[in-house]
Amino acid sequence: MTEENFNKMKTPSRLNITVREFQALDNPTVQHIFYEGLMEMIYDTAFRGLRHHPESLLLYAAVTAGLFIITKCWWVIVFLPAIVICLRYFYSRRVIHGFLRRAMSTDMGDIEGFYMKSPGSCLWVAVVEGKVVGIVAAVSQQEKMGGAVVLQRMAVDQRYRRNGVGSALGQKVVEFAATRGYSSVVLGTTAYKPAAHQLYKRLGFQCVGITNGYTTPGSKQSFMERIFYRVHHHHYILNV
Repeated sequence: MTEENFNKMKTPSRLNITVREFQALDNPTVQHIFYEGLMEMIYDTAFRGLRHHPESLLLYAAVTAGLFIITKCWWVIVFLPAIVICLRYFYSRRVIHGFLRRAMSTDMGDIEGFYMKSPGSCLWVAVVEGKVVGIVAAVSQQEKMGGAVVLQRMAVDQRYRRNGVGSALGQKVVEFAATRGYSSVVLGTTAYKPAAHQLYKRLGFQCVGITNGYTTPGSKQSFMERIFYRVHHHHYILNV
């Protein structure tokens, strides 16, 4: 069997996707999918996100040029950019792990209690052939946001992406908001992957703002973090 055929068997082009409410037995798989999705954000923010922050590139270039002028050493031009990349990875990893700890100390550490016991919130799983392959949650913010539902915690197993799983999960949140009379669904993301933004737009969301230098929950906001970890936070809304 060729590798191509094997991959097709693992990720069929047409999936029979079922989206249902979270059950206690789903927890290990849900936690794994959530964790893997967050770990992808380390690379996304450290490397892919760099080209979206010209102010950071300018700062790094100025420091490199300044040190070269002072030291007259060519190795500065070679090694300092590598050090910058390593520091970006280090601080991205630290912030993301801080975000993970915060999530596990709140909603993701008690999914049943946080999401499943309130009429204004829920967590769903996408199931393909009996296997949980994606998650998404909704939380009502009616008092603060005038009848909005927040879409959050969306993550899909890498092997099942681009097969409609994300769309099915997003549509479930939209249906949840519509059937309960909420006026809109909102979400925020620091993802730089084009696929994530394309998904939200296919679902009907519109980007209504971008926060540069967003403070990620769980970050320490130290001086070094502010230099080597910067993200854009995109704000999306869908009126239902």
